[in-house]
Amino acid sequence: MTTVIAFVVAIAILVVFHEFGHYAVARLCDVKVLKFSIGFGKSLYTKRFGKGETEWVISAIPLGGYVKMLDEREGEVPEHELPRAFNRKPVLQRMAVVVAGPIANLLLAVALYFILFIHGVPGIKPVLGEIVPNTPAAAAGLQSKQTIVSIDGQATPSWQEIRWILLDMVLQHKTAKFELHNAQGEKSYGMLDMSSLTAADLDGDFMQKLGLQPYQPPIYPIIGKLVDGGVAQRAGLQVNDRILRANGQELALWEDWVNAVRSHPGTKLDIEIERAGTVLKFGLTPEVIHEDGKTIGRIGAAAYIDKAAFEAMVNEVHYPPLAAISEALRKTWDTAAVSLKMMGKMIQGEVSLKNLSGPITIADYAGQSAQMGLGAYIGFLALISISLGVLNLMPIPLLDGGHLLYYSVELIKGSPVSEGLWEAGQKVGIALLVTMMAFALYNDISRLILG
Repeated sequence: MTTVIAFVVAIAILVVFHEFGHYAVARLCDVKVLKFSIGFGKSLYTKRFGKGETEWVISAIPLGGYVKMLDEREGEVPEHELPRAFNRKPVLQRMAVVVAGPIANLLLAVALYFILFIHGVPGIKPVLGEIVPNTPAAAAGLQSKQTIVSIDGQATPSWQEIRWILLDMVLQHKTAKFELHNAQGEKSYGMLDMSSLTAADLDGDFMQKLGLQPYQPPIYPIIGKLVDGGVAQRAGLQVNDRILRANGQELALWEDWVNAVRSHPGTKLDIEIERAGTVLKFGLTPEVIHEDGKTIGRIGAAAYIDKAAFEAMVNEVHYPPLAAISEALRKTWDTAAVSLKMMGKMIQGEVSLKNLSGPITIADYAGQSAQMGLGAYIGFLALISISLGVLNLMPIPLLDGGHLLYYSVELIKGSPVSEGLWEAGQKVGIALLVTMMAFALYNDISRLILG
């Protein structure tokens, strides 16, 4: 229910702002607006305010909306209302009405980011974790526990910002210049060559391909929780026991202990533990578990997690009001630019169409961000609002960008495009949008099935 409600609320907010942009500029241009609908299909609720000429509607299918304006192409218009018909307005006014929807979405994103930057944006500190060998990061000489201060002069207050900057640079086939500080505050630089990344690498976690990952505090082999009746509890292990050795092999991290258990299904492990300063010896046999076609061992124990150490790796970035406005504008511009570049790379075949997402994935992200908190949900709304604005500016018939294309041609040649060309464009637009939606839905279903 959280996912459904978060998705419906998100769509409603984005559609209202988009369509209100069209509505507001239409009214400024003295175009008569007949209907303002949130959703498609059967009307569930209809209202006229006072003697208003606009019918406000909530429809059954909450996946969009529209503003219906007085237009001779859609029906007969009384002679006394012809000056208020959309098709009778100067071409620049029609262009302004059309572009107002996407612009409203971009302005909404700026407002949402402004709220986030004033309130504070939580993020993971930009400290490097273990550098993966034989990767571009290793070749650049980057080292674990270094803090990334900036990339090509752009400040990097969090890993989220690093990811966006590098994604943009990967799409441009650039080499990234890192400014880094070590634990003593000493400055150094590294050049990260990303030319080896392929289109397939962008389908998954391209940061992993680069050999970059955030630093995580070590998790030591200390038991934090036991499953009632599990192998570990039956063997006599207790919470706060520290596992020292397994079959004589010393264990430095919890991961070492997990590997020892998993690799001994049904086979006895002789272990040494430390409990309240005393070293004790135990024997236990991990139960046999079949997982993803593999046979592994399991004992029913979880690690002790030092929450303070992990919380210390999270920061919150705040900005004063004027700086927040500047950052909100920059973030919106950068995100829109990356979105356009991704679309361009998809068209050129340099980026896989697997990166297209449909309503199922969007709904899933809406639910996840809502569960993470208001800040995450606001960030999600801003990102989707930018995507909606950018998508609608694409020069595809049926979309706002397609209408802008027609009106630009009209502005240049001095007369409207022919009805035949308009209708042909509509058919092409329908075919393109249906194809895009089919790919997006296929990707959604693949993600659900394949994880």
